[in-house]
Amino acid sequence: MKFVRTILLSLTVASGANFAVAQTWTQTSAPSTNWTAIACSADGSELVAVANGGVGPGPAYIVAPGPIYLSTNSGATWTQATNAPTATWCSVASSADGTKLVAAISGGGIYQSVDSGLSWTQNSAPSNGWISVASSADGNKLAALARIFPAPDFYTSSDAGNTWSTNTSPYDRWKSLASSADGSTLLACGPSTVLTSTNSGSSWTTNFIGNGSLSAVATSADGRRLLAAASKVYLSTNSGNTWSQISAFNAWQIASSADGSKLVAAGNSLFYVSTNFGVNWVTNLSPSAYWASLVSSADGSKLAAAANGGGVWTLQNTPTPALNLVSSNGALTLSWIVPSTNFVLQQSAGLSGWSAVTNPPVLNLTNLQNEVVLSPTNASGFYRLKTP
Repeated sequence: MKFVRTILLSLTVASGANFAVAQTWTQTSAPSTNWTAIACSADGSELVAVANGGVGPGPAYIVAPGPIYLSTNSGATWTQATNAPTATWCSVASSADGTKLVAAISGGGIYQSVDSGLSWTQNSAPSNGWISVASSADGNKLAALARIFPAPDFYTSSDAGNTWSTNTSPYDRWKSLASSADGSTLLACGPSTVLTSTNSGSSWTTNFIGNGSLSAVATSADGRRLLAAASKVYLSTNSGNTWSQISAFNAWQIASSADGSKLVAAGNSLFYVSTNFGVNWVTNLSPSAYWASLVSSADGSKLAAAANGGGVWTLQNTPTPALNLVSSNGALTLSWIVPSTNFVLQQSAGLSGWSAVTNPPVLNLTNLQNEVVLSPTNASGFYRLKTP
């Protein structure tokens, strides 16, 4: 039997070093207000930002109703969601394709959109002291975090918000919540407590890190690499069982690419970017602002930051996708993380001519990778990703 010899070629249009060095954060046309949270689709093209309209910046702002704003071009232009109520919005989350959005009101209900923010309806979650919401990649599994003692803290939904269940967990002054792509791994933090669940909130594991300064959490798509901003940046590579400090700088917000390789953290008027899983960091001056939220596209090449009492800023770099190959059950699976720029999979018998692979990629909602399954042949083959 002759086995397939397949060589994978990845179009590399910018090196990892260039990503880290050539950082230019640009303020978008989003208005300056008390932004509290921002979310994006997997490709980073669709952004949603929520605010309360209070007087800020900083944690001592005066709370007042605020808007929801939407962008369909990676932050180049913004429009206000006219069908969403003006409210004291505290958190927002997005499905991978950007069509399903969920936003929570502090001291109110939870609203959803299934048409990329064009229309909004309140779901069945009760009015509560909501702090944060999270969504699976398909938008069907939702989690919400409240902070009113002794009321239940955690709520989860497995049917896109139609029904909700409460989850038993320790109580803390909760601040942030994150979800893996499939919704099975949940990560939450209070000032000194990190809670992790690998069964959609049915049970929880507690860790104490950060000396009472935890403020934000993030996770890779598969839920294995977890991050916490606790003055320093902390990392777990085993779904929260153990943690280690990976930064010497102060950081209060954190975001991660789907595979956990590209990270962005916000500190005191500085952004920090890593392209090697947090081993090395490059700093970049940023506007003096109280950064309320950070978000990253799946491939890490599009970043956005929302300031409480300020504007929304973005950083965009040329994506550098890498092809992966897995052989299983007599078939070959080519995969790559959802890119922020469109790429076409091409094949060649001998590198002299290339043609598009006609099999359409299918998005794997557990790891945010595009996958193409090919039947093996008795010939050598070459594959690459190319911008059209």
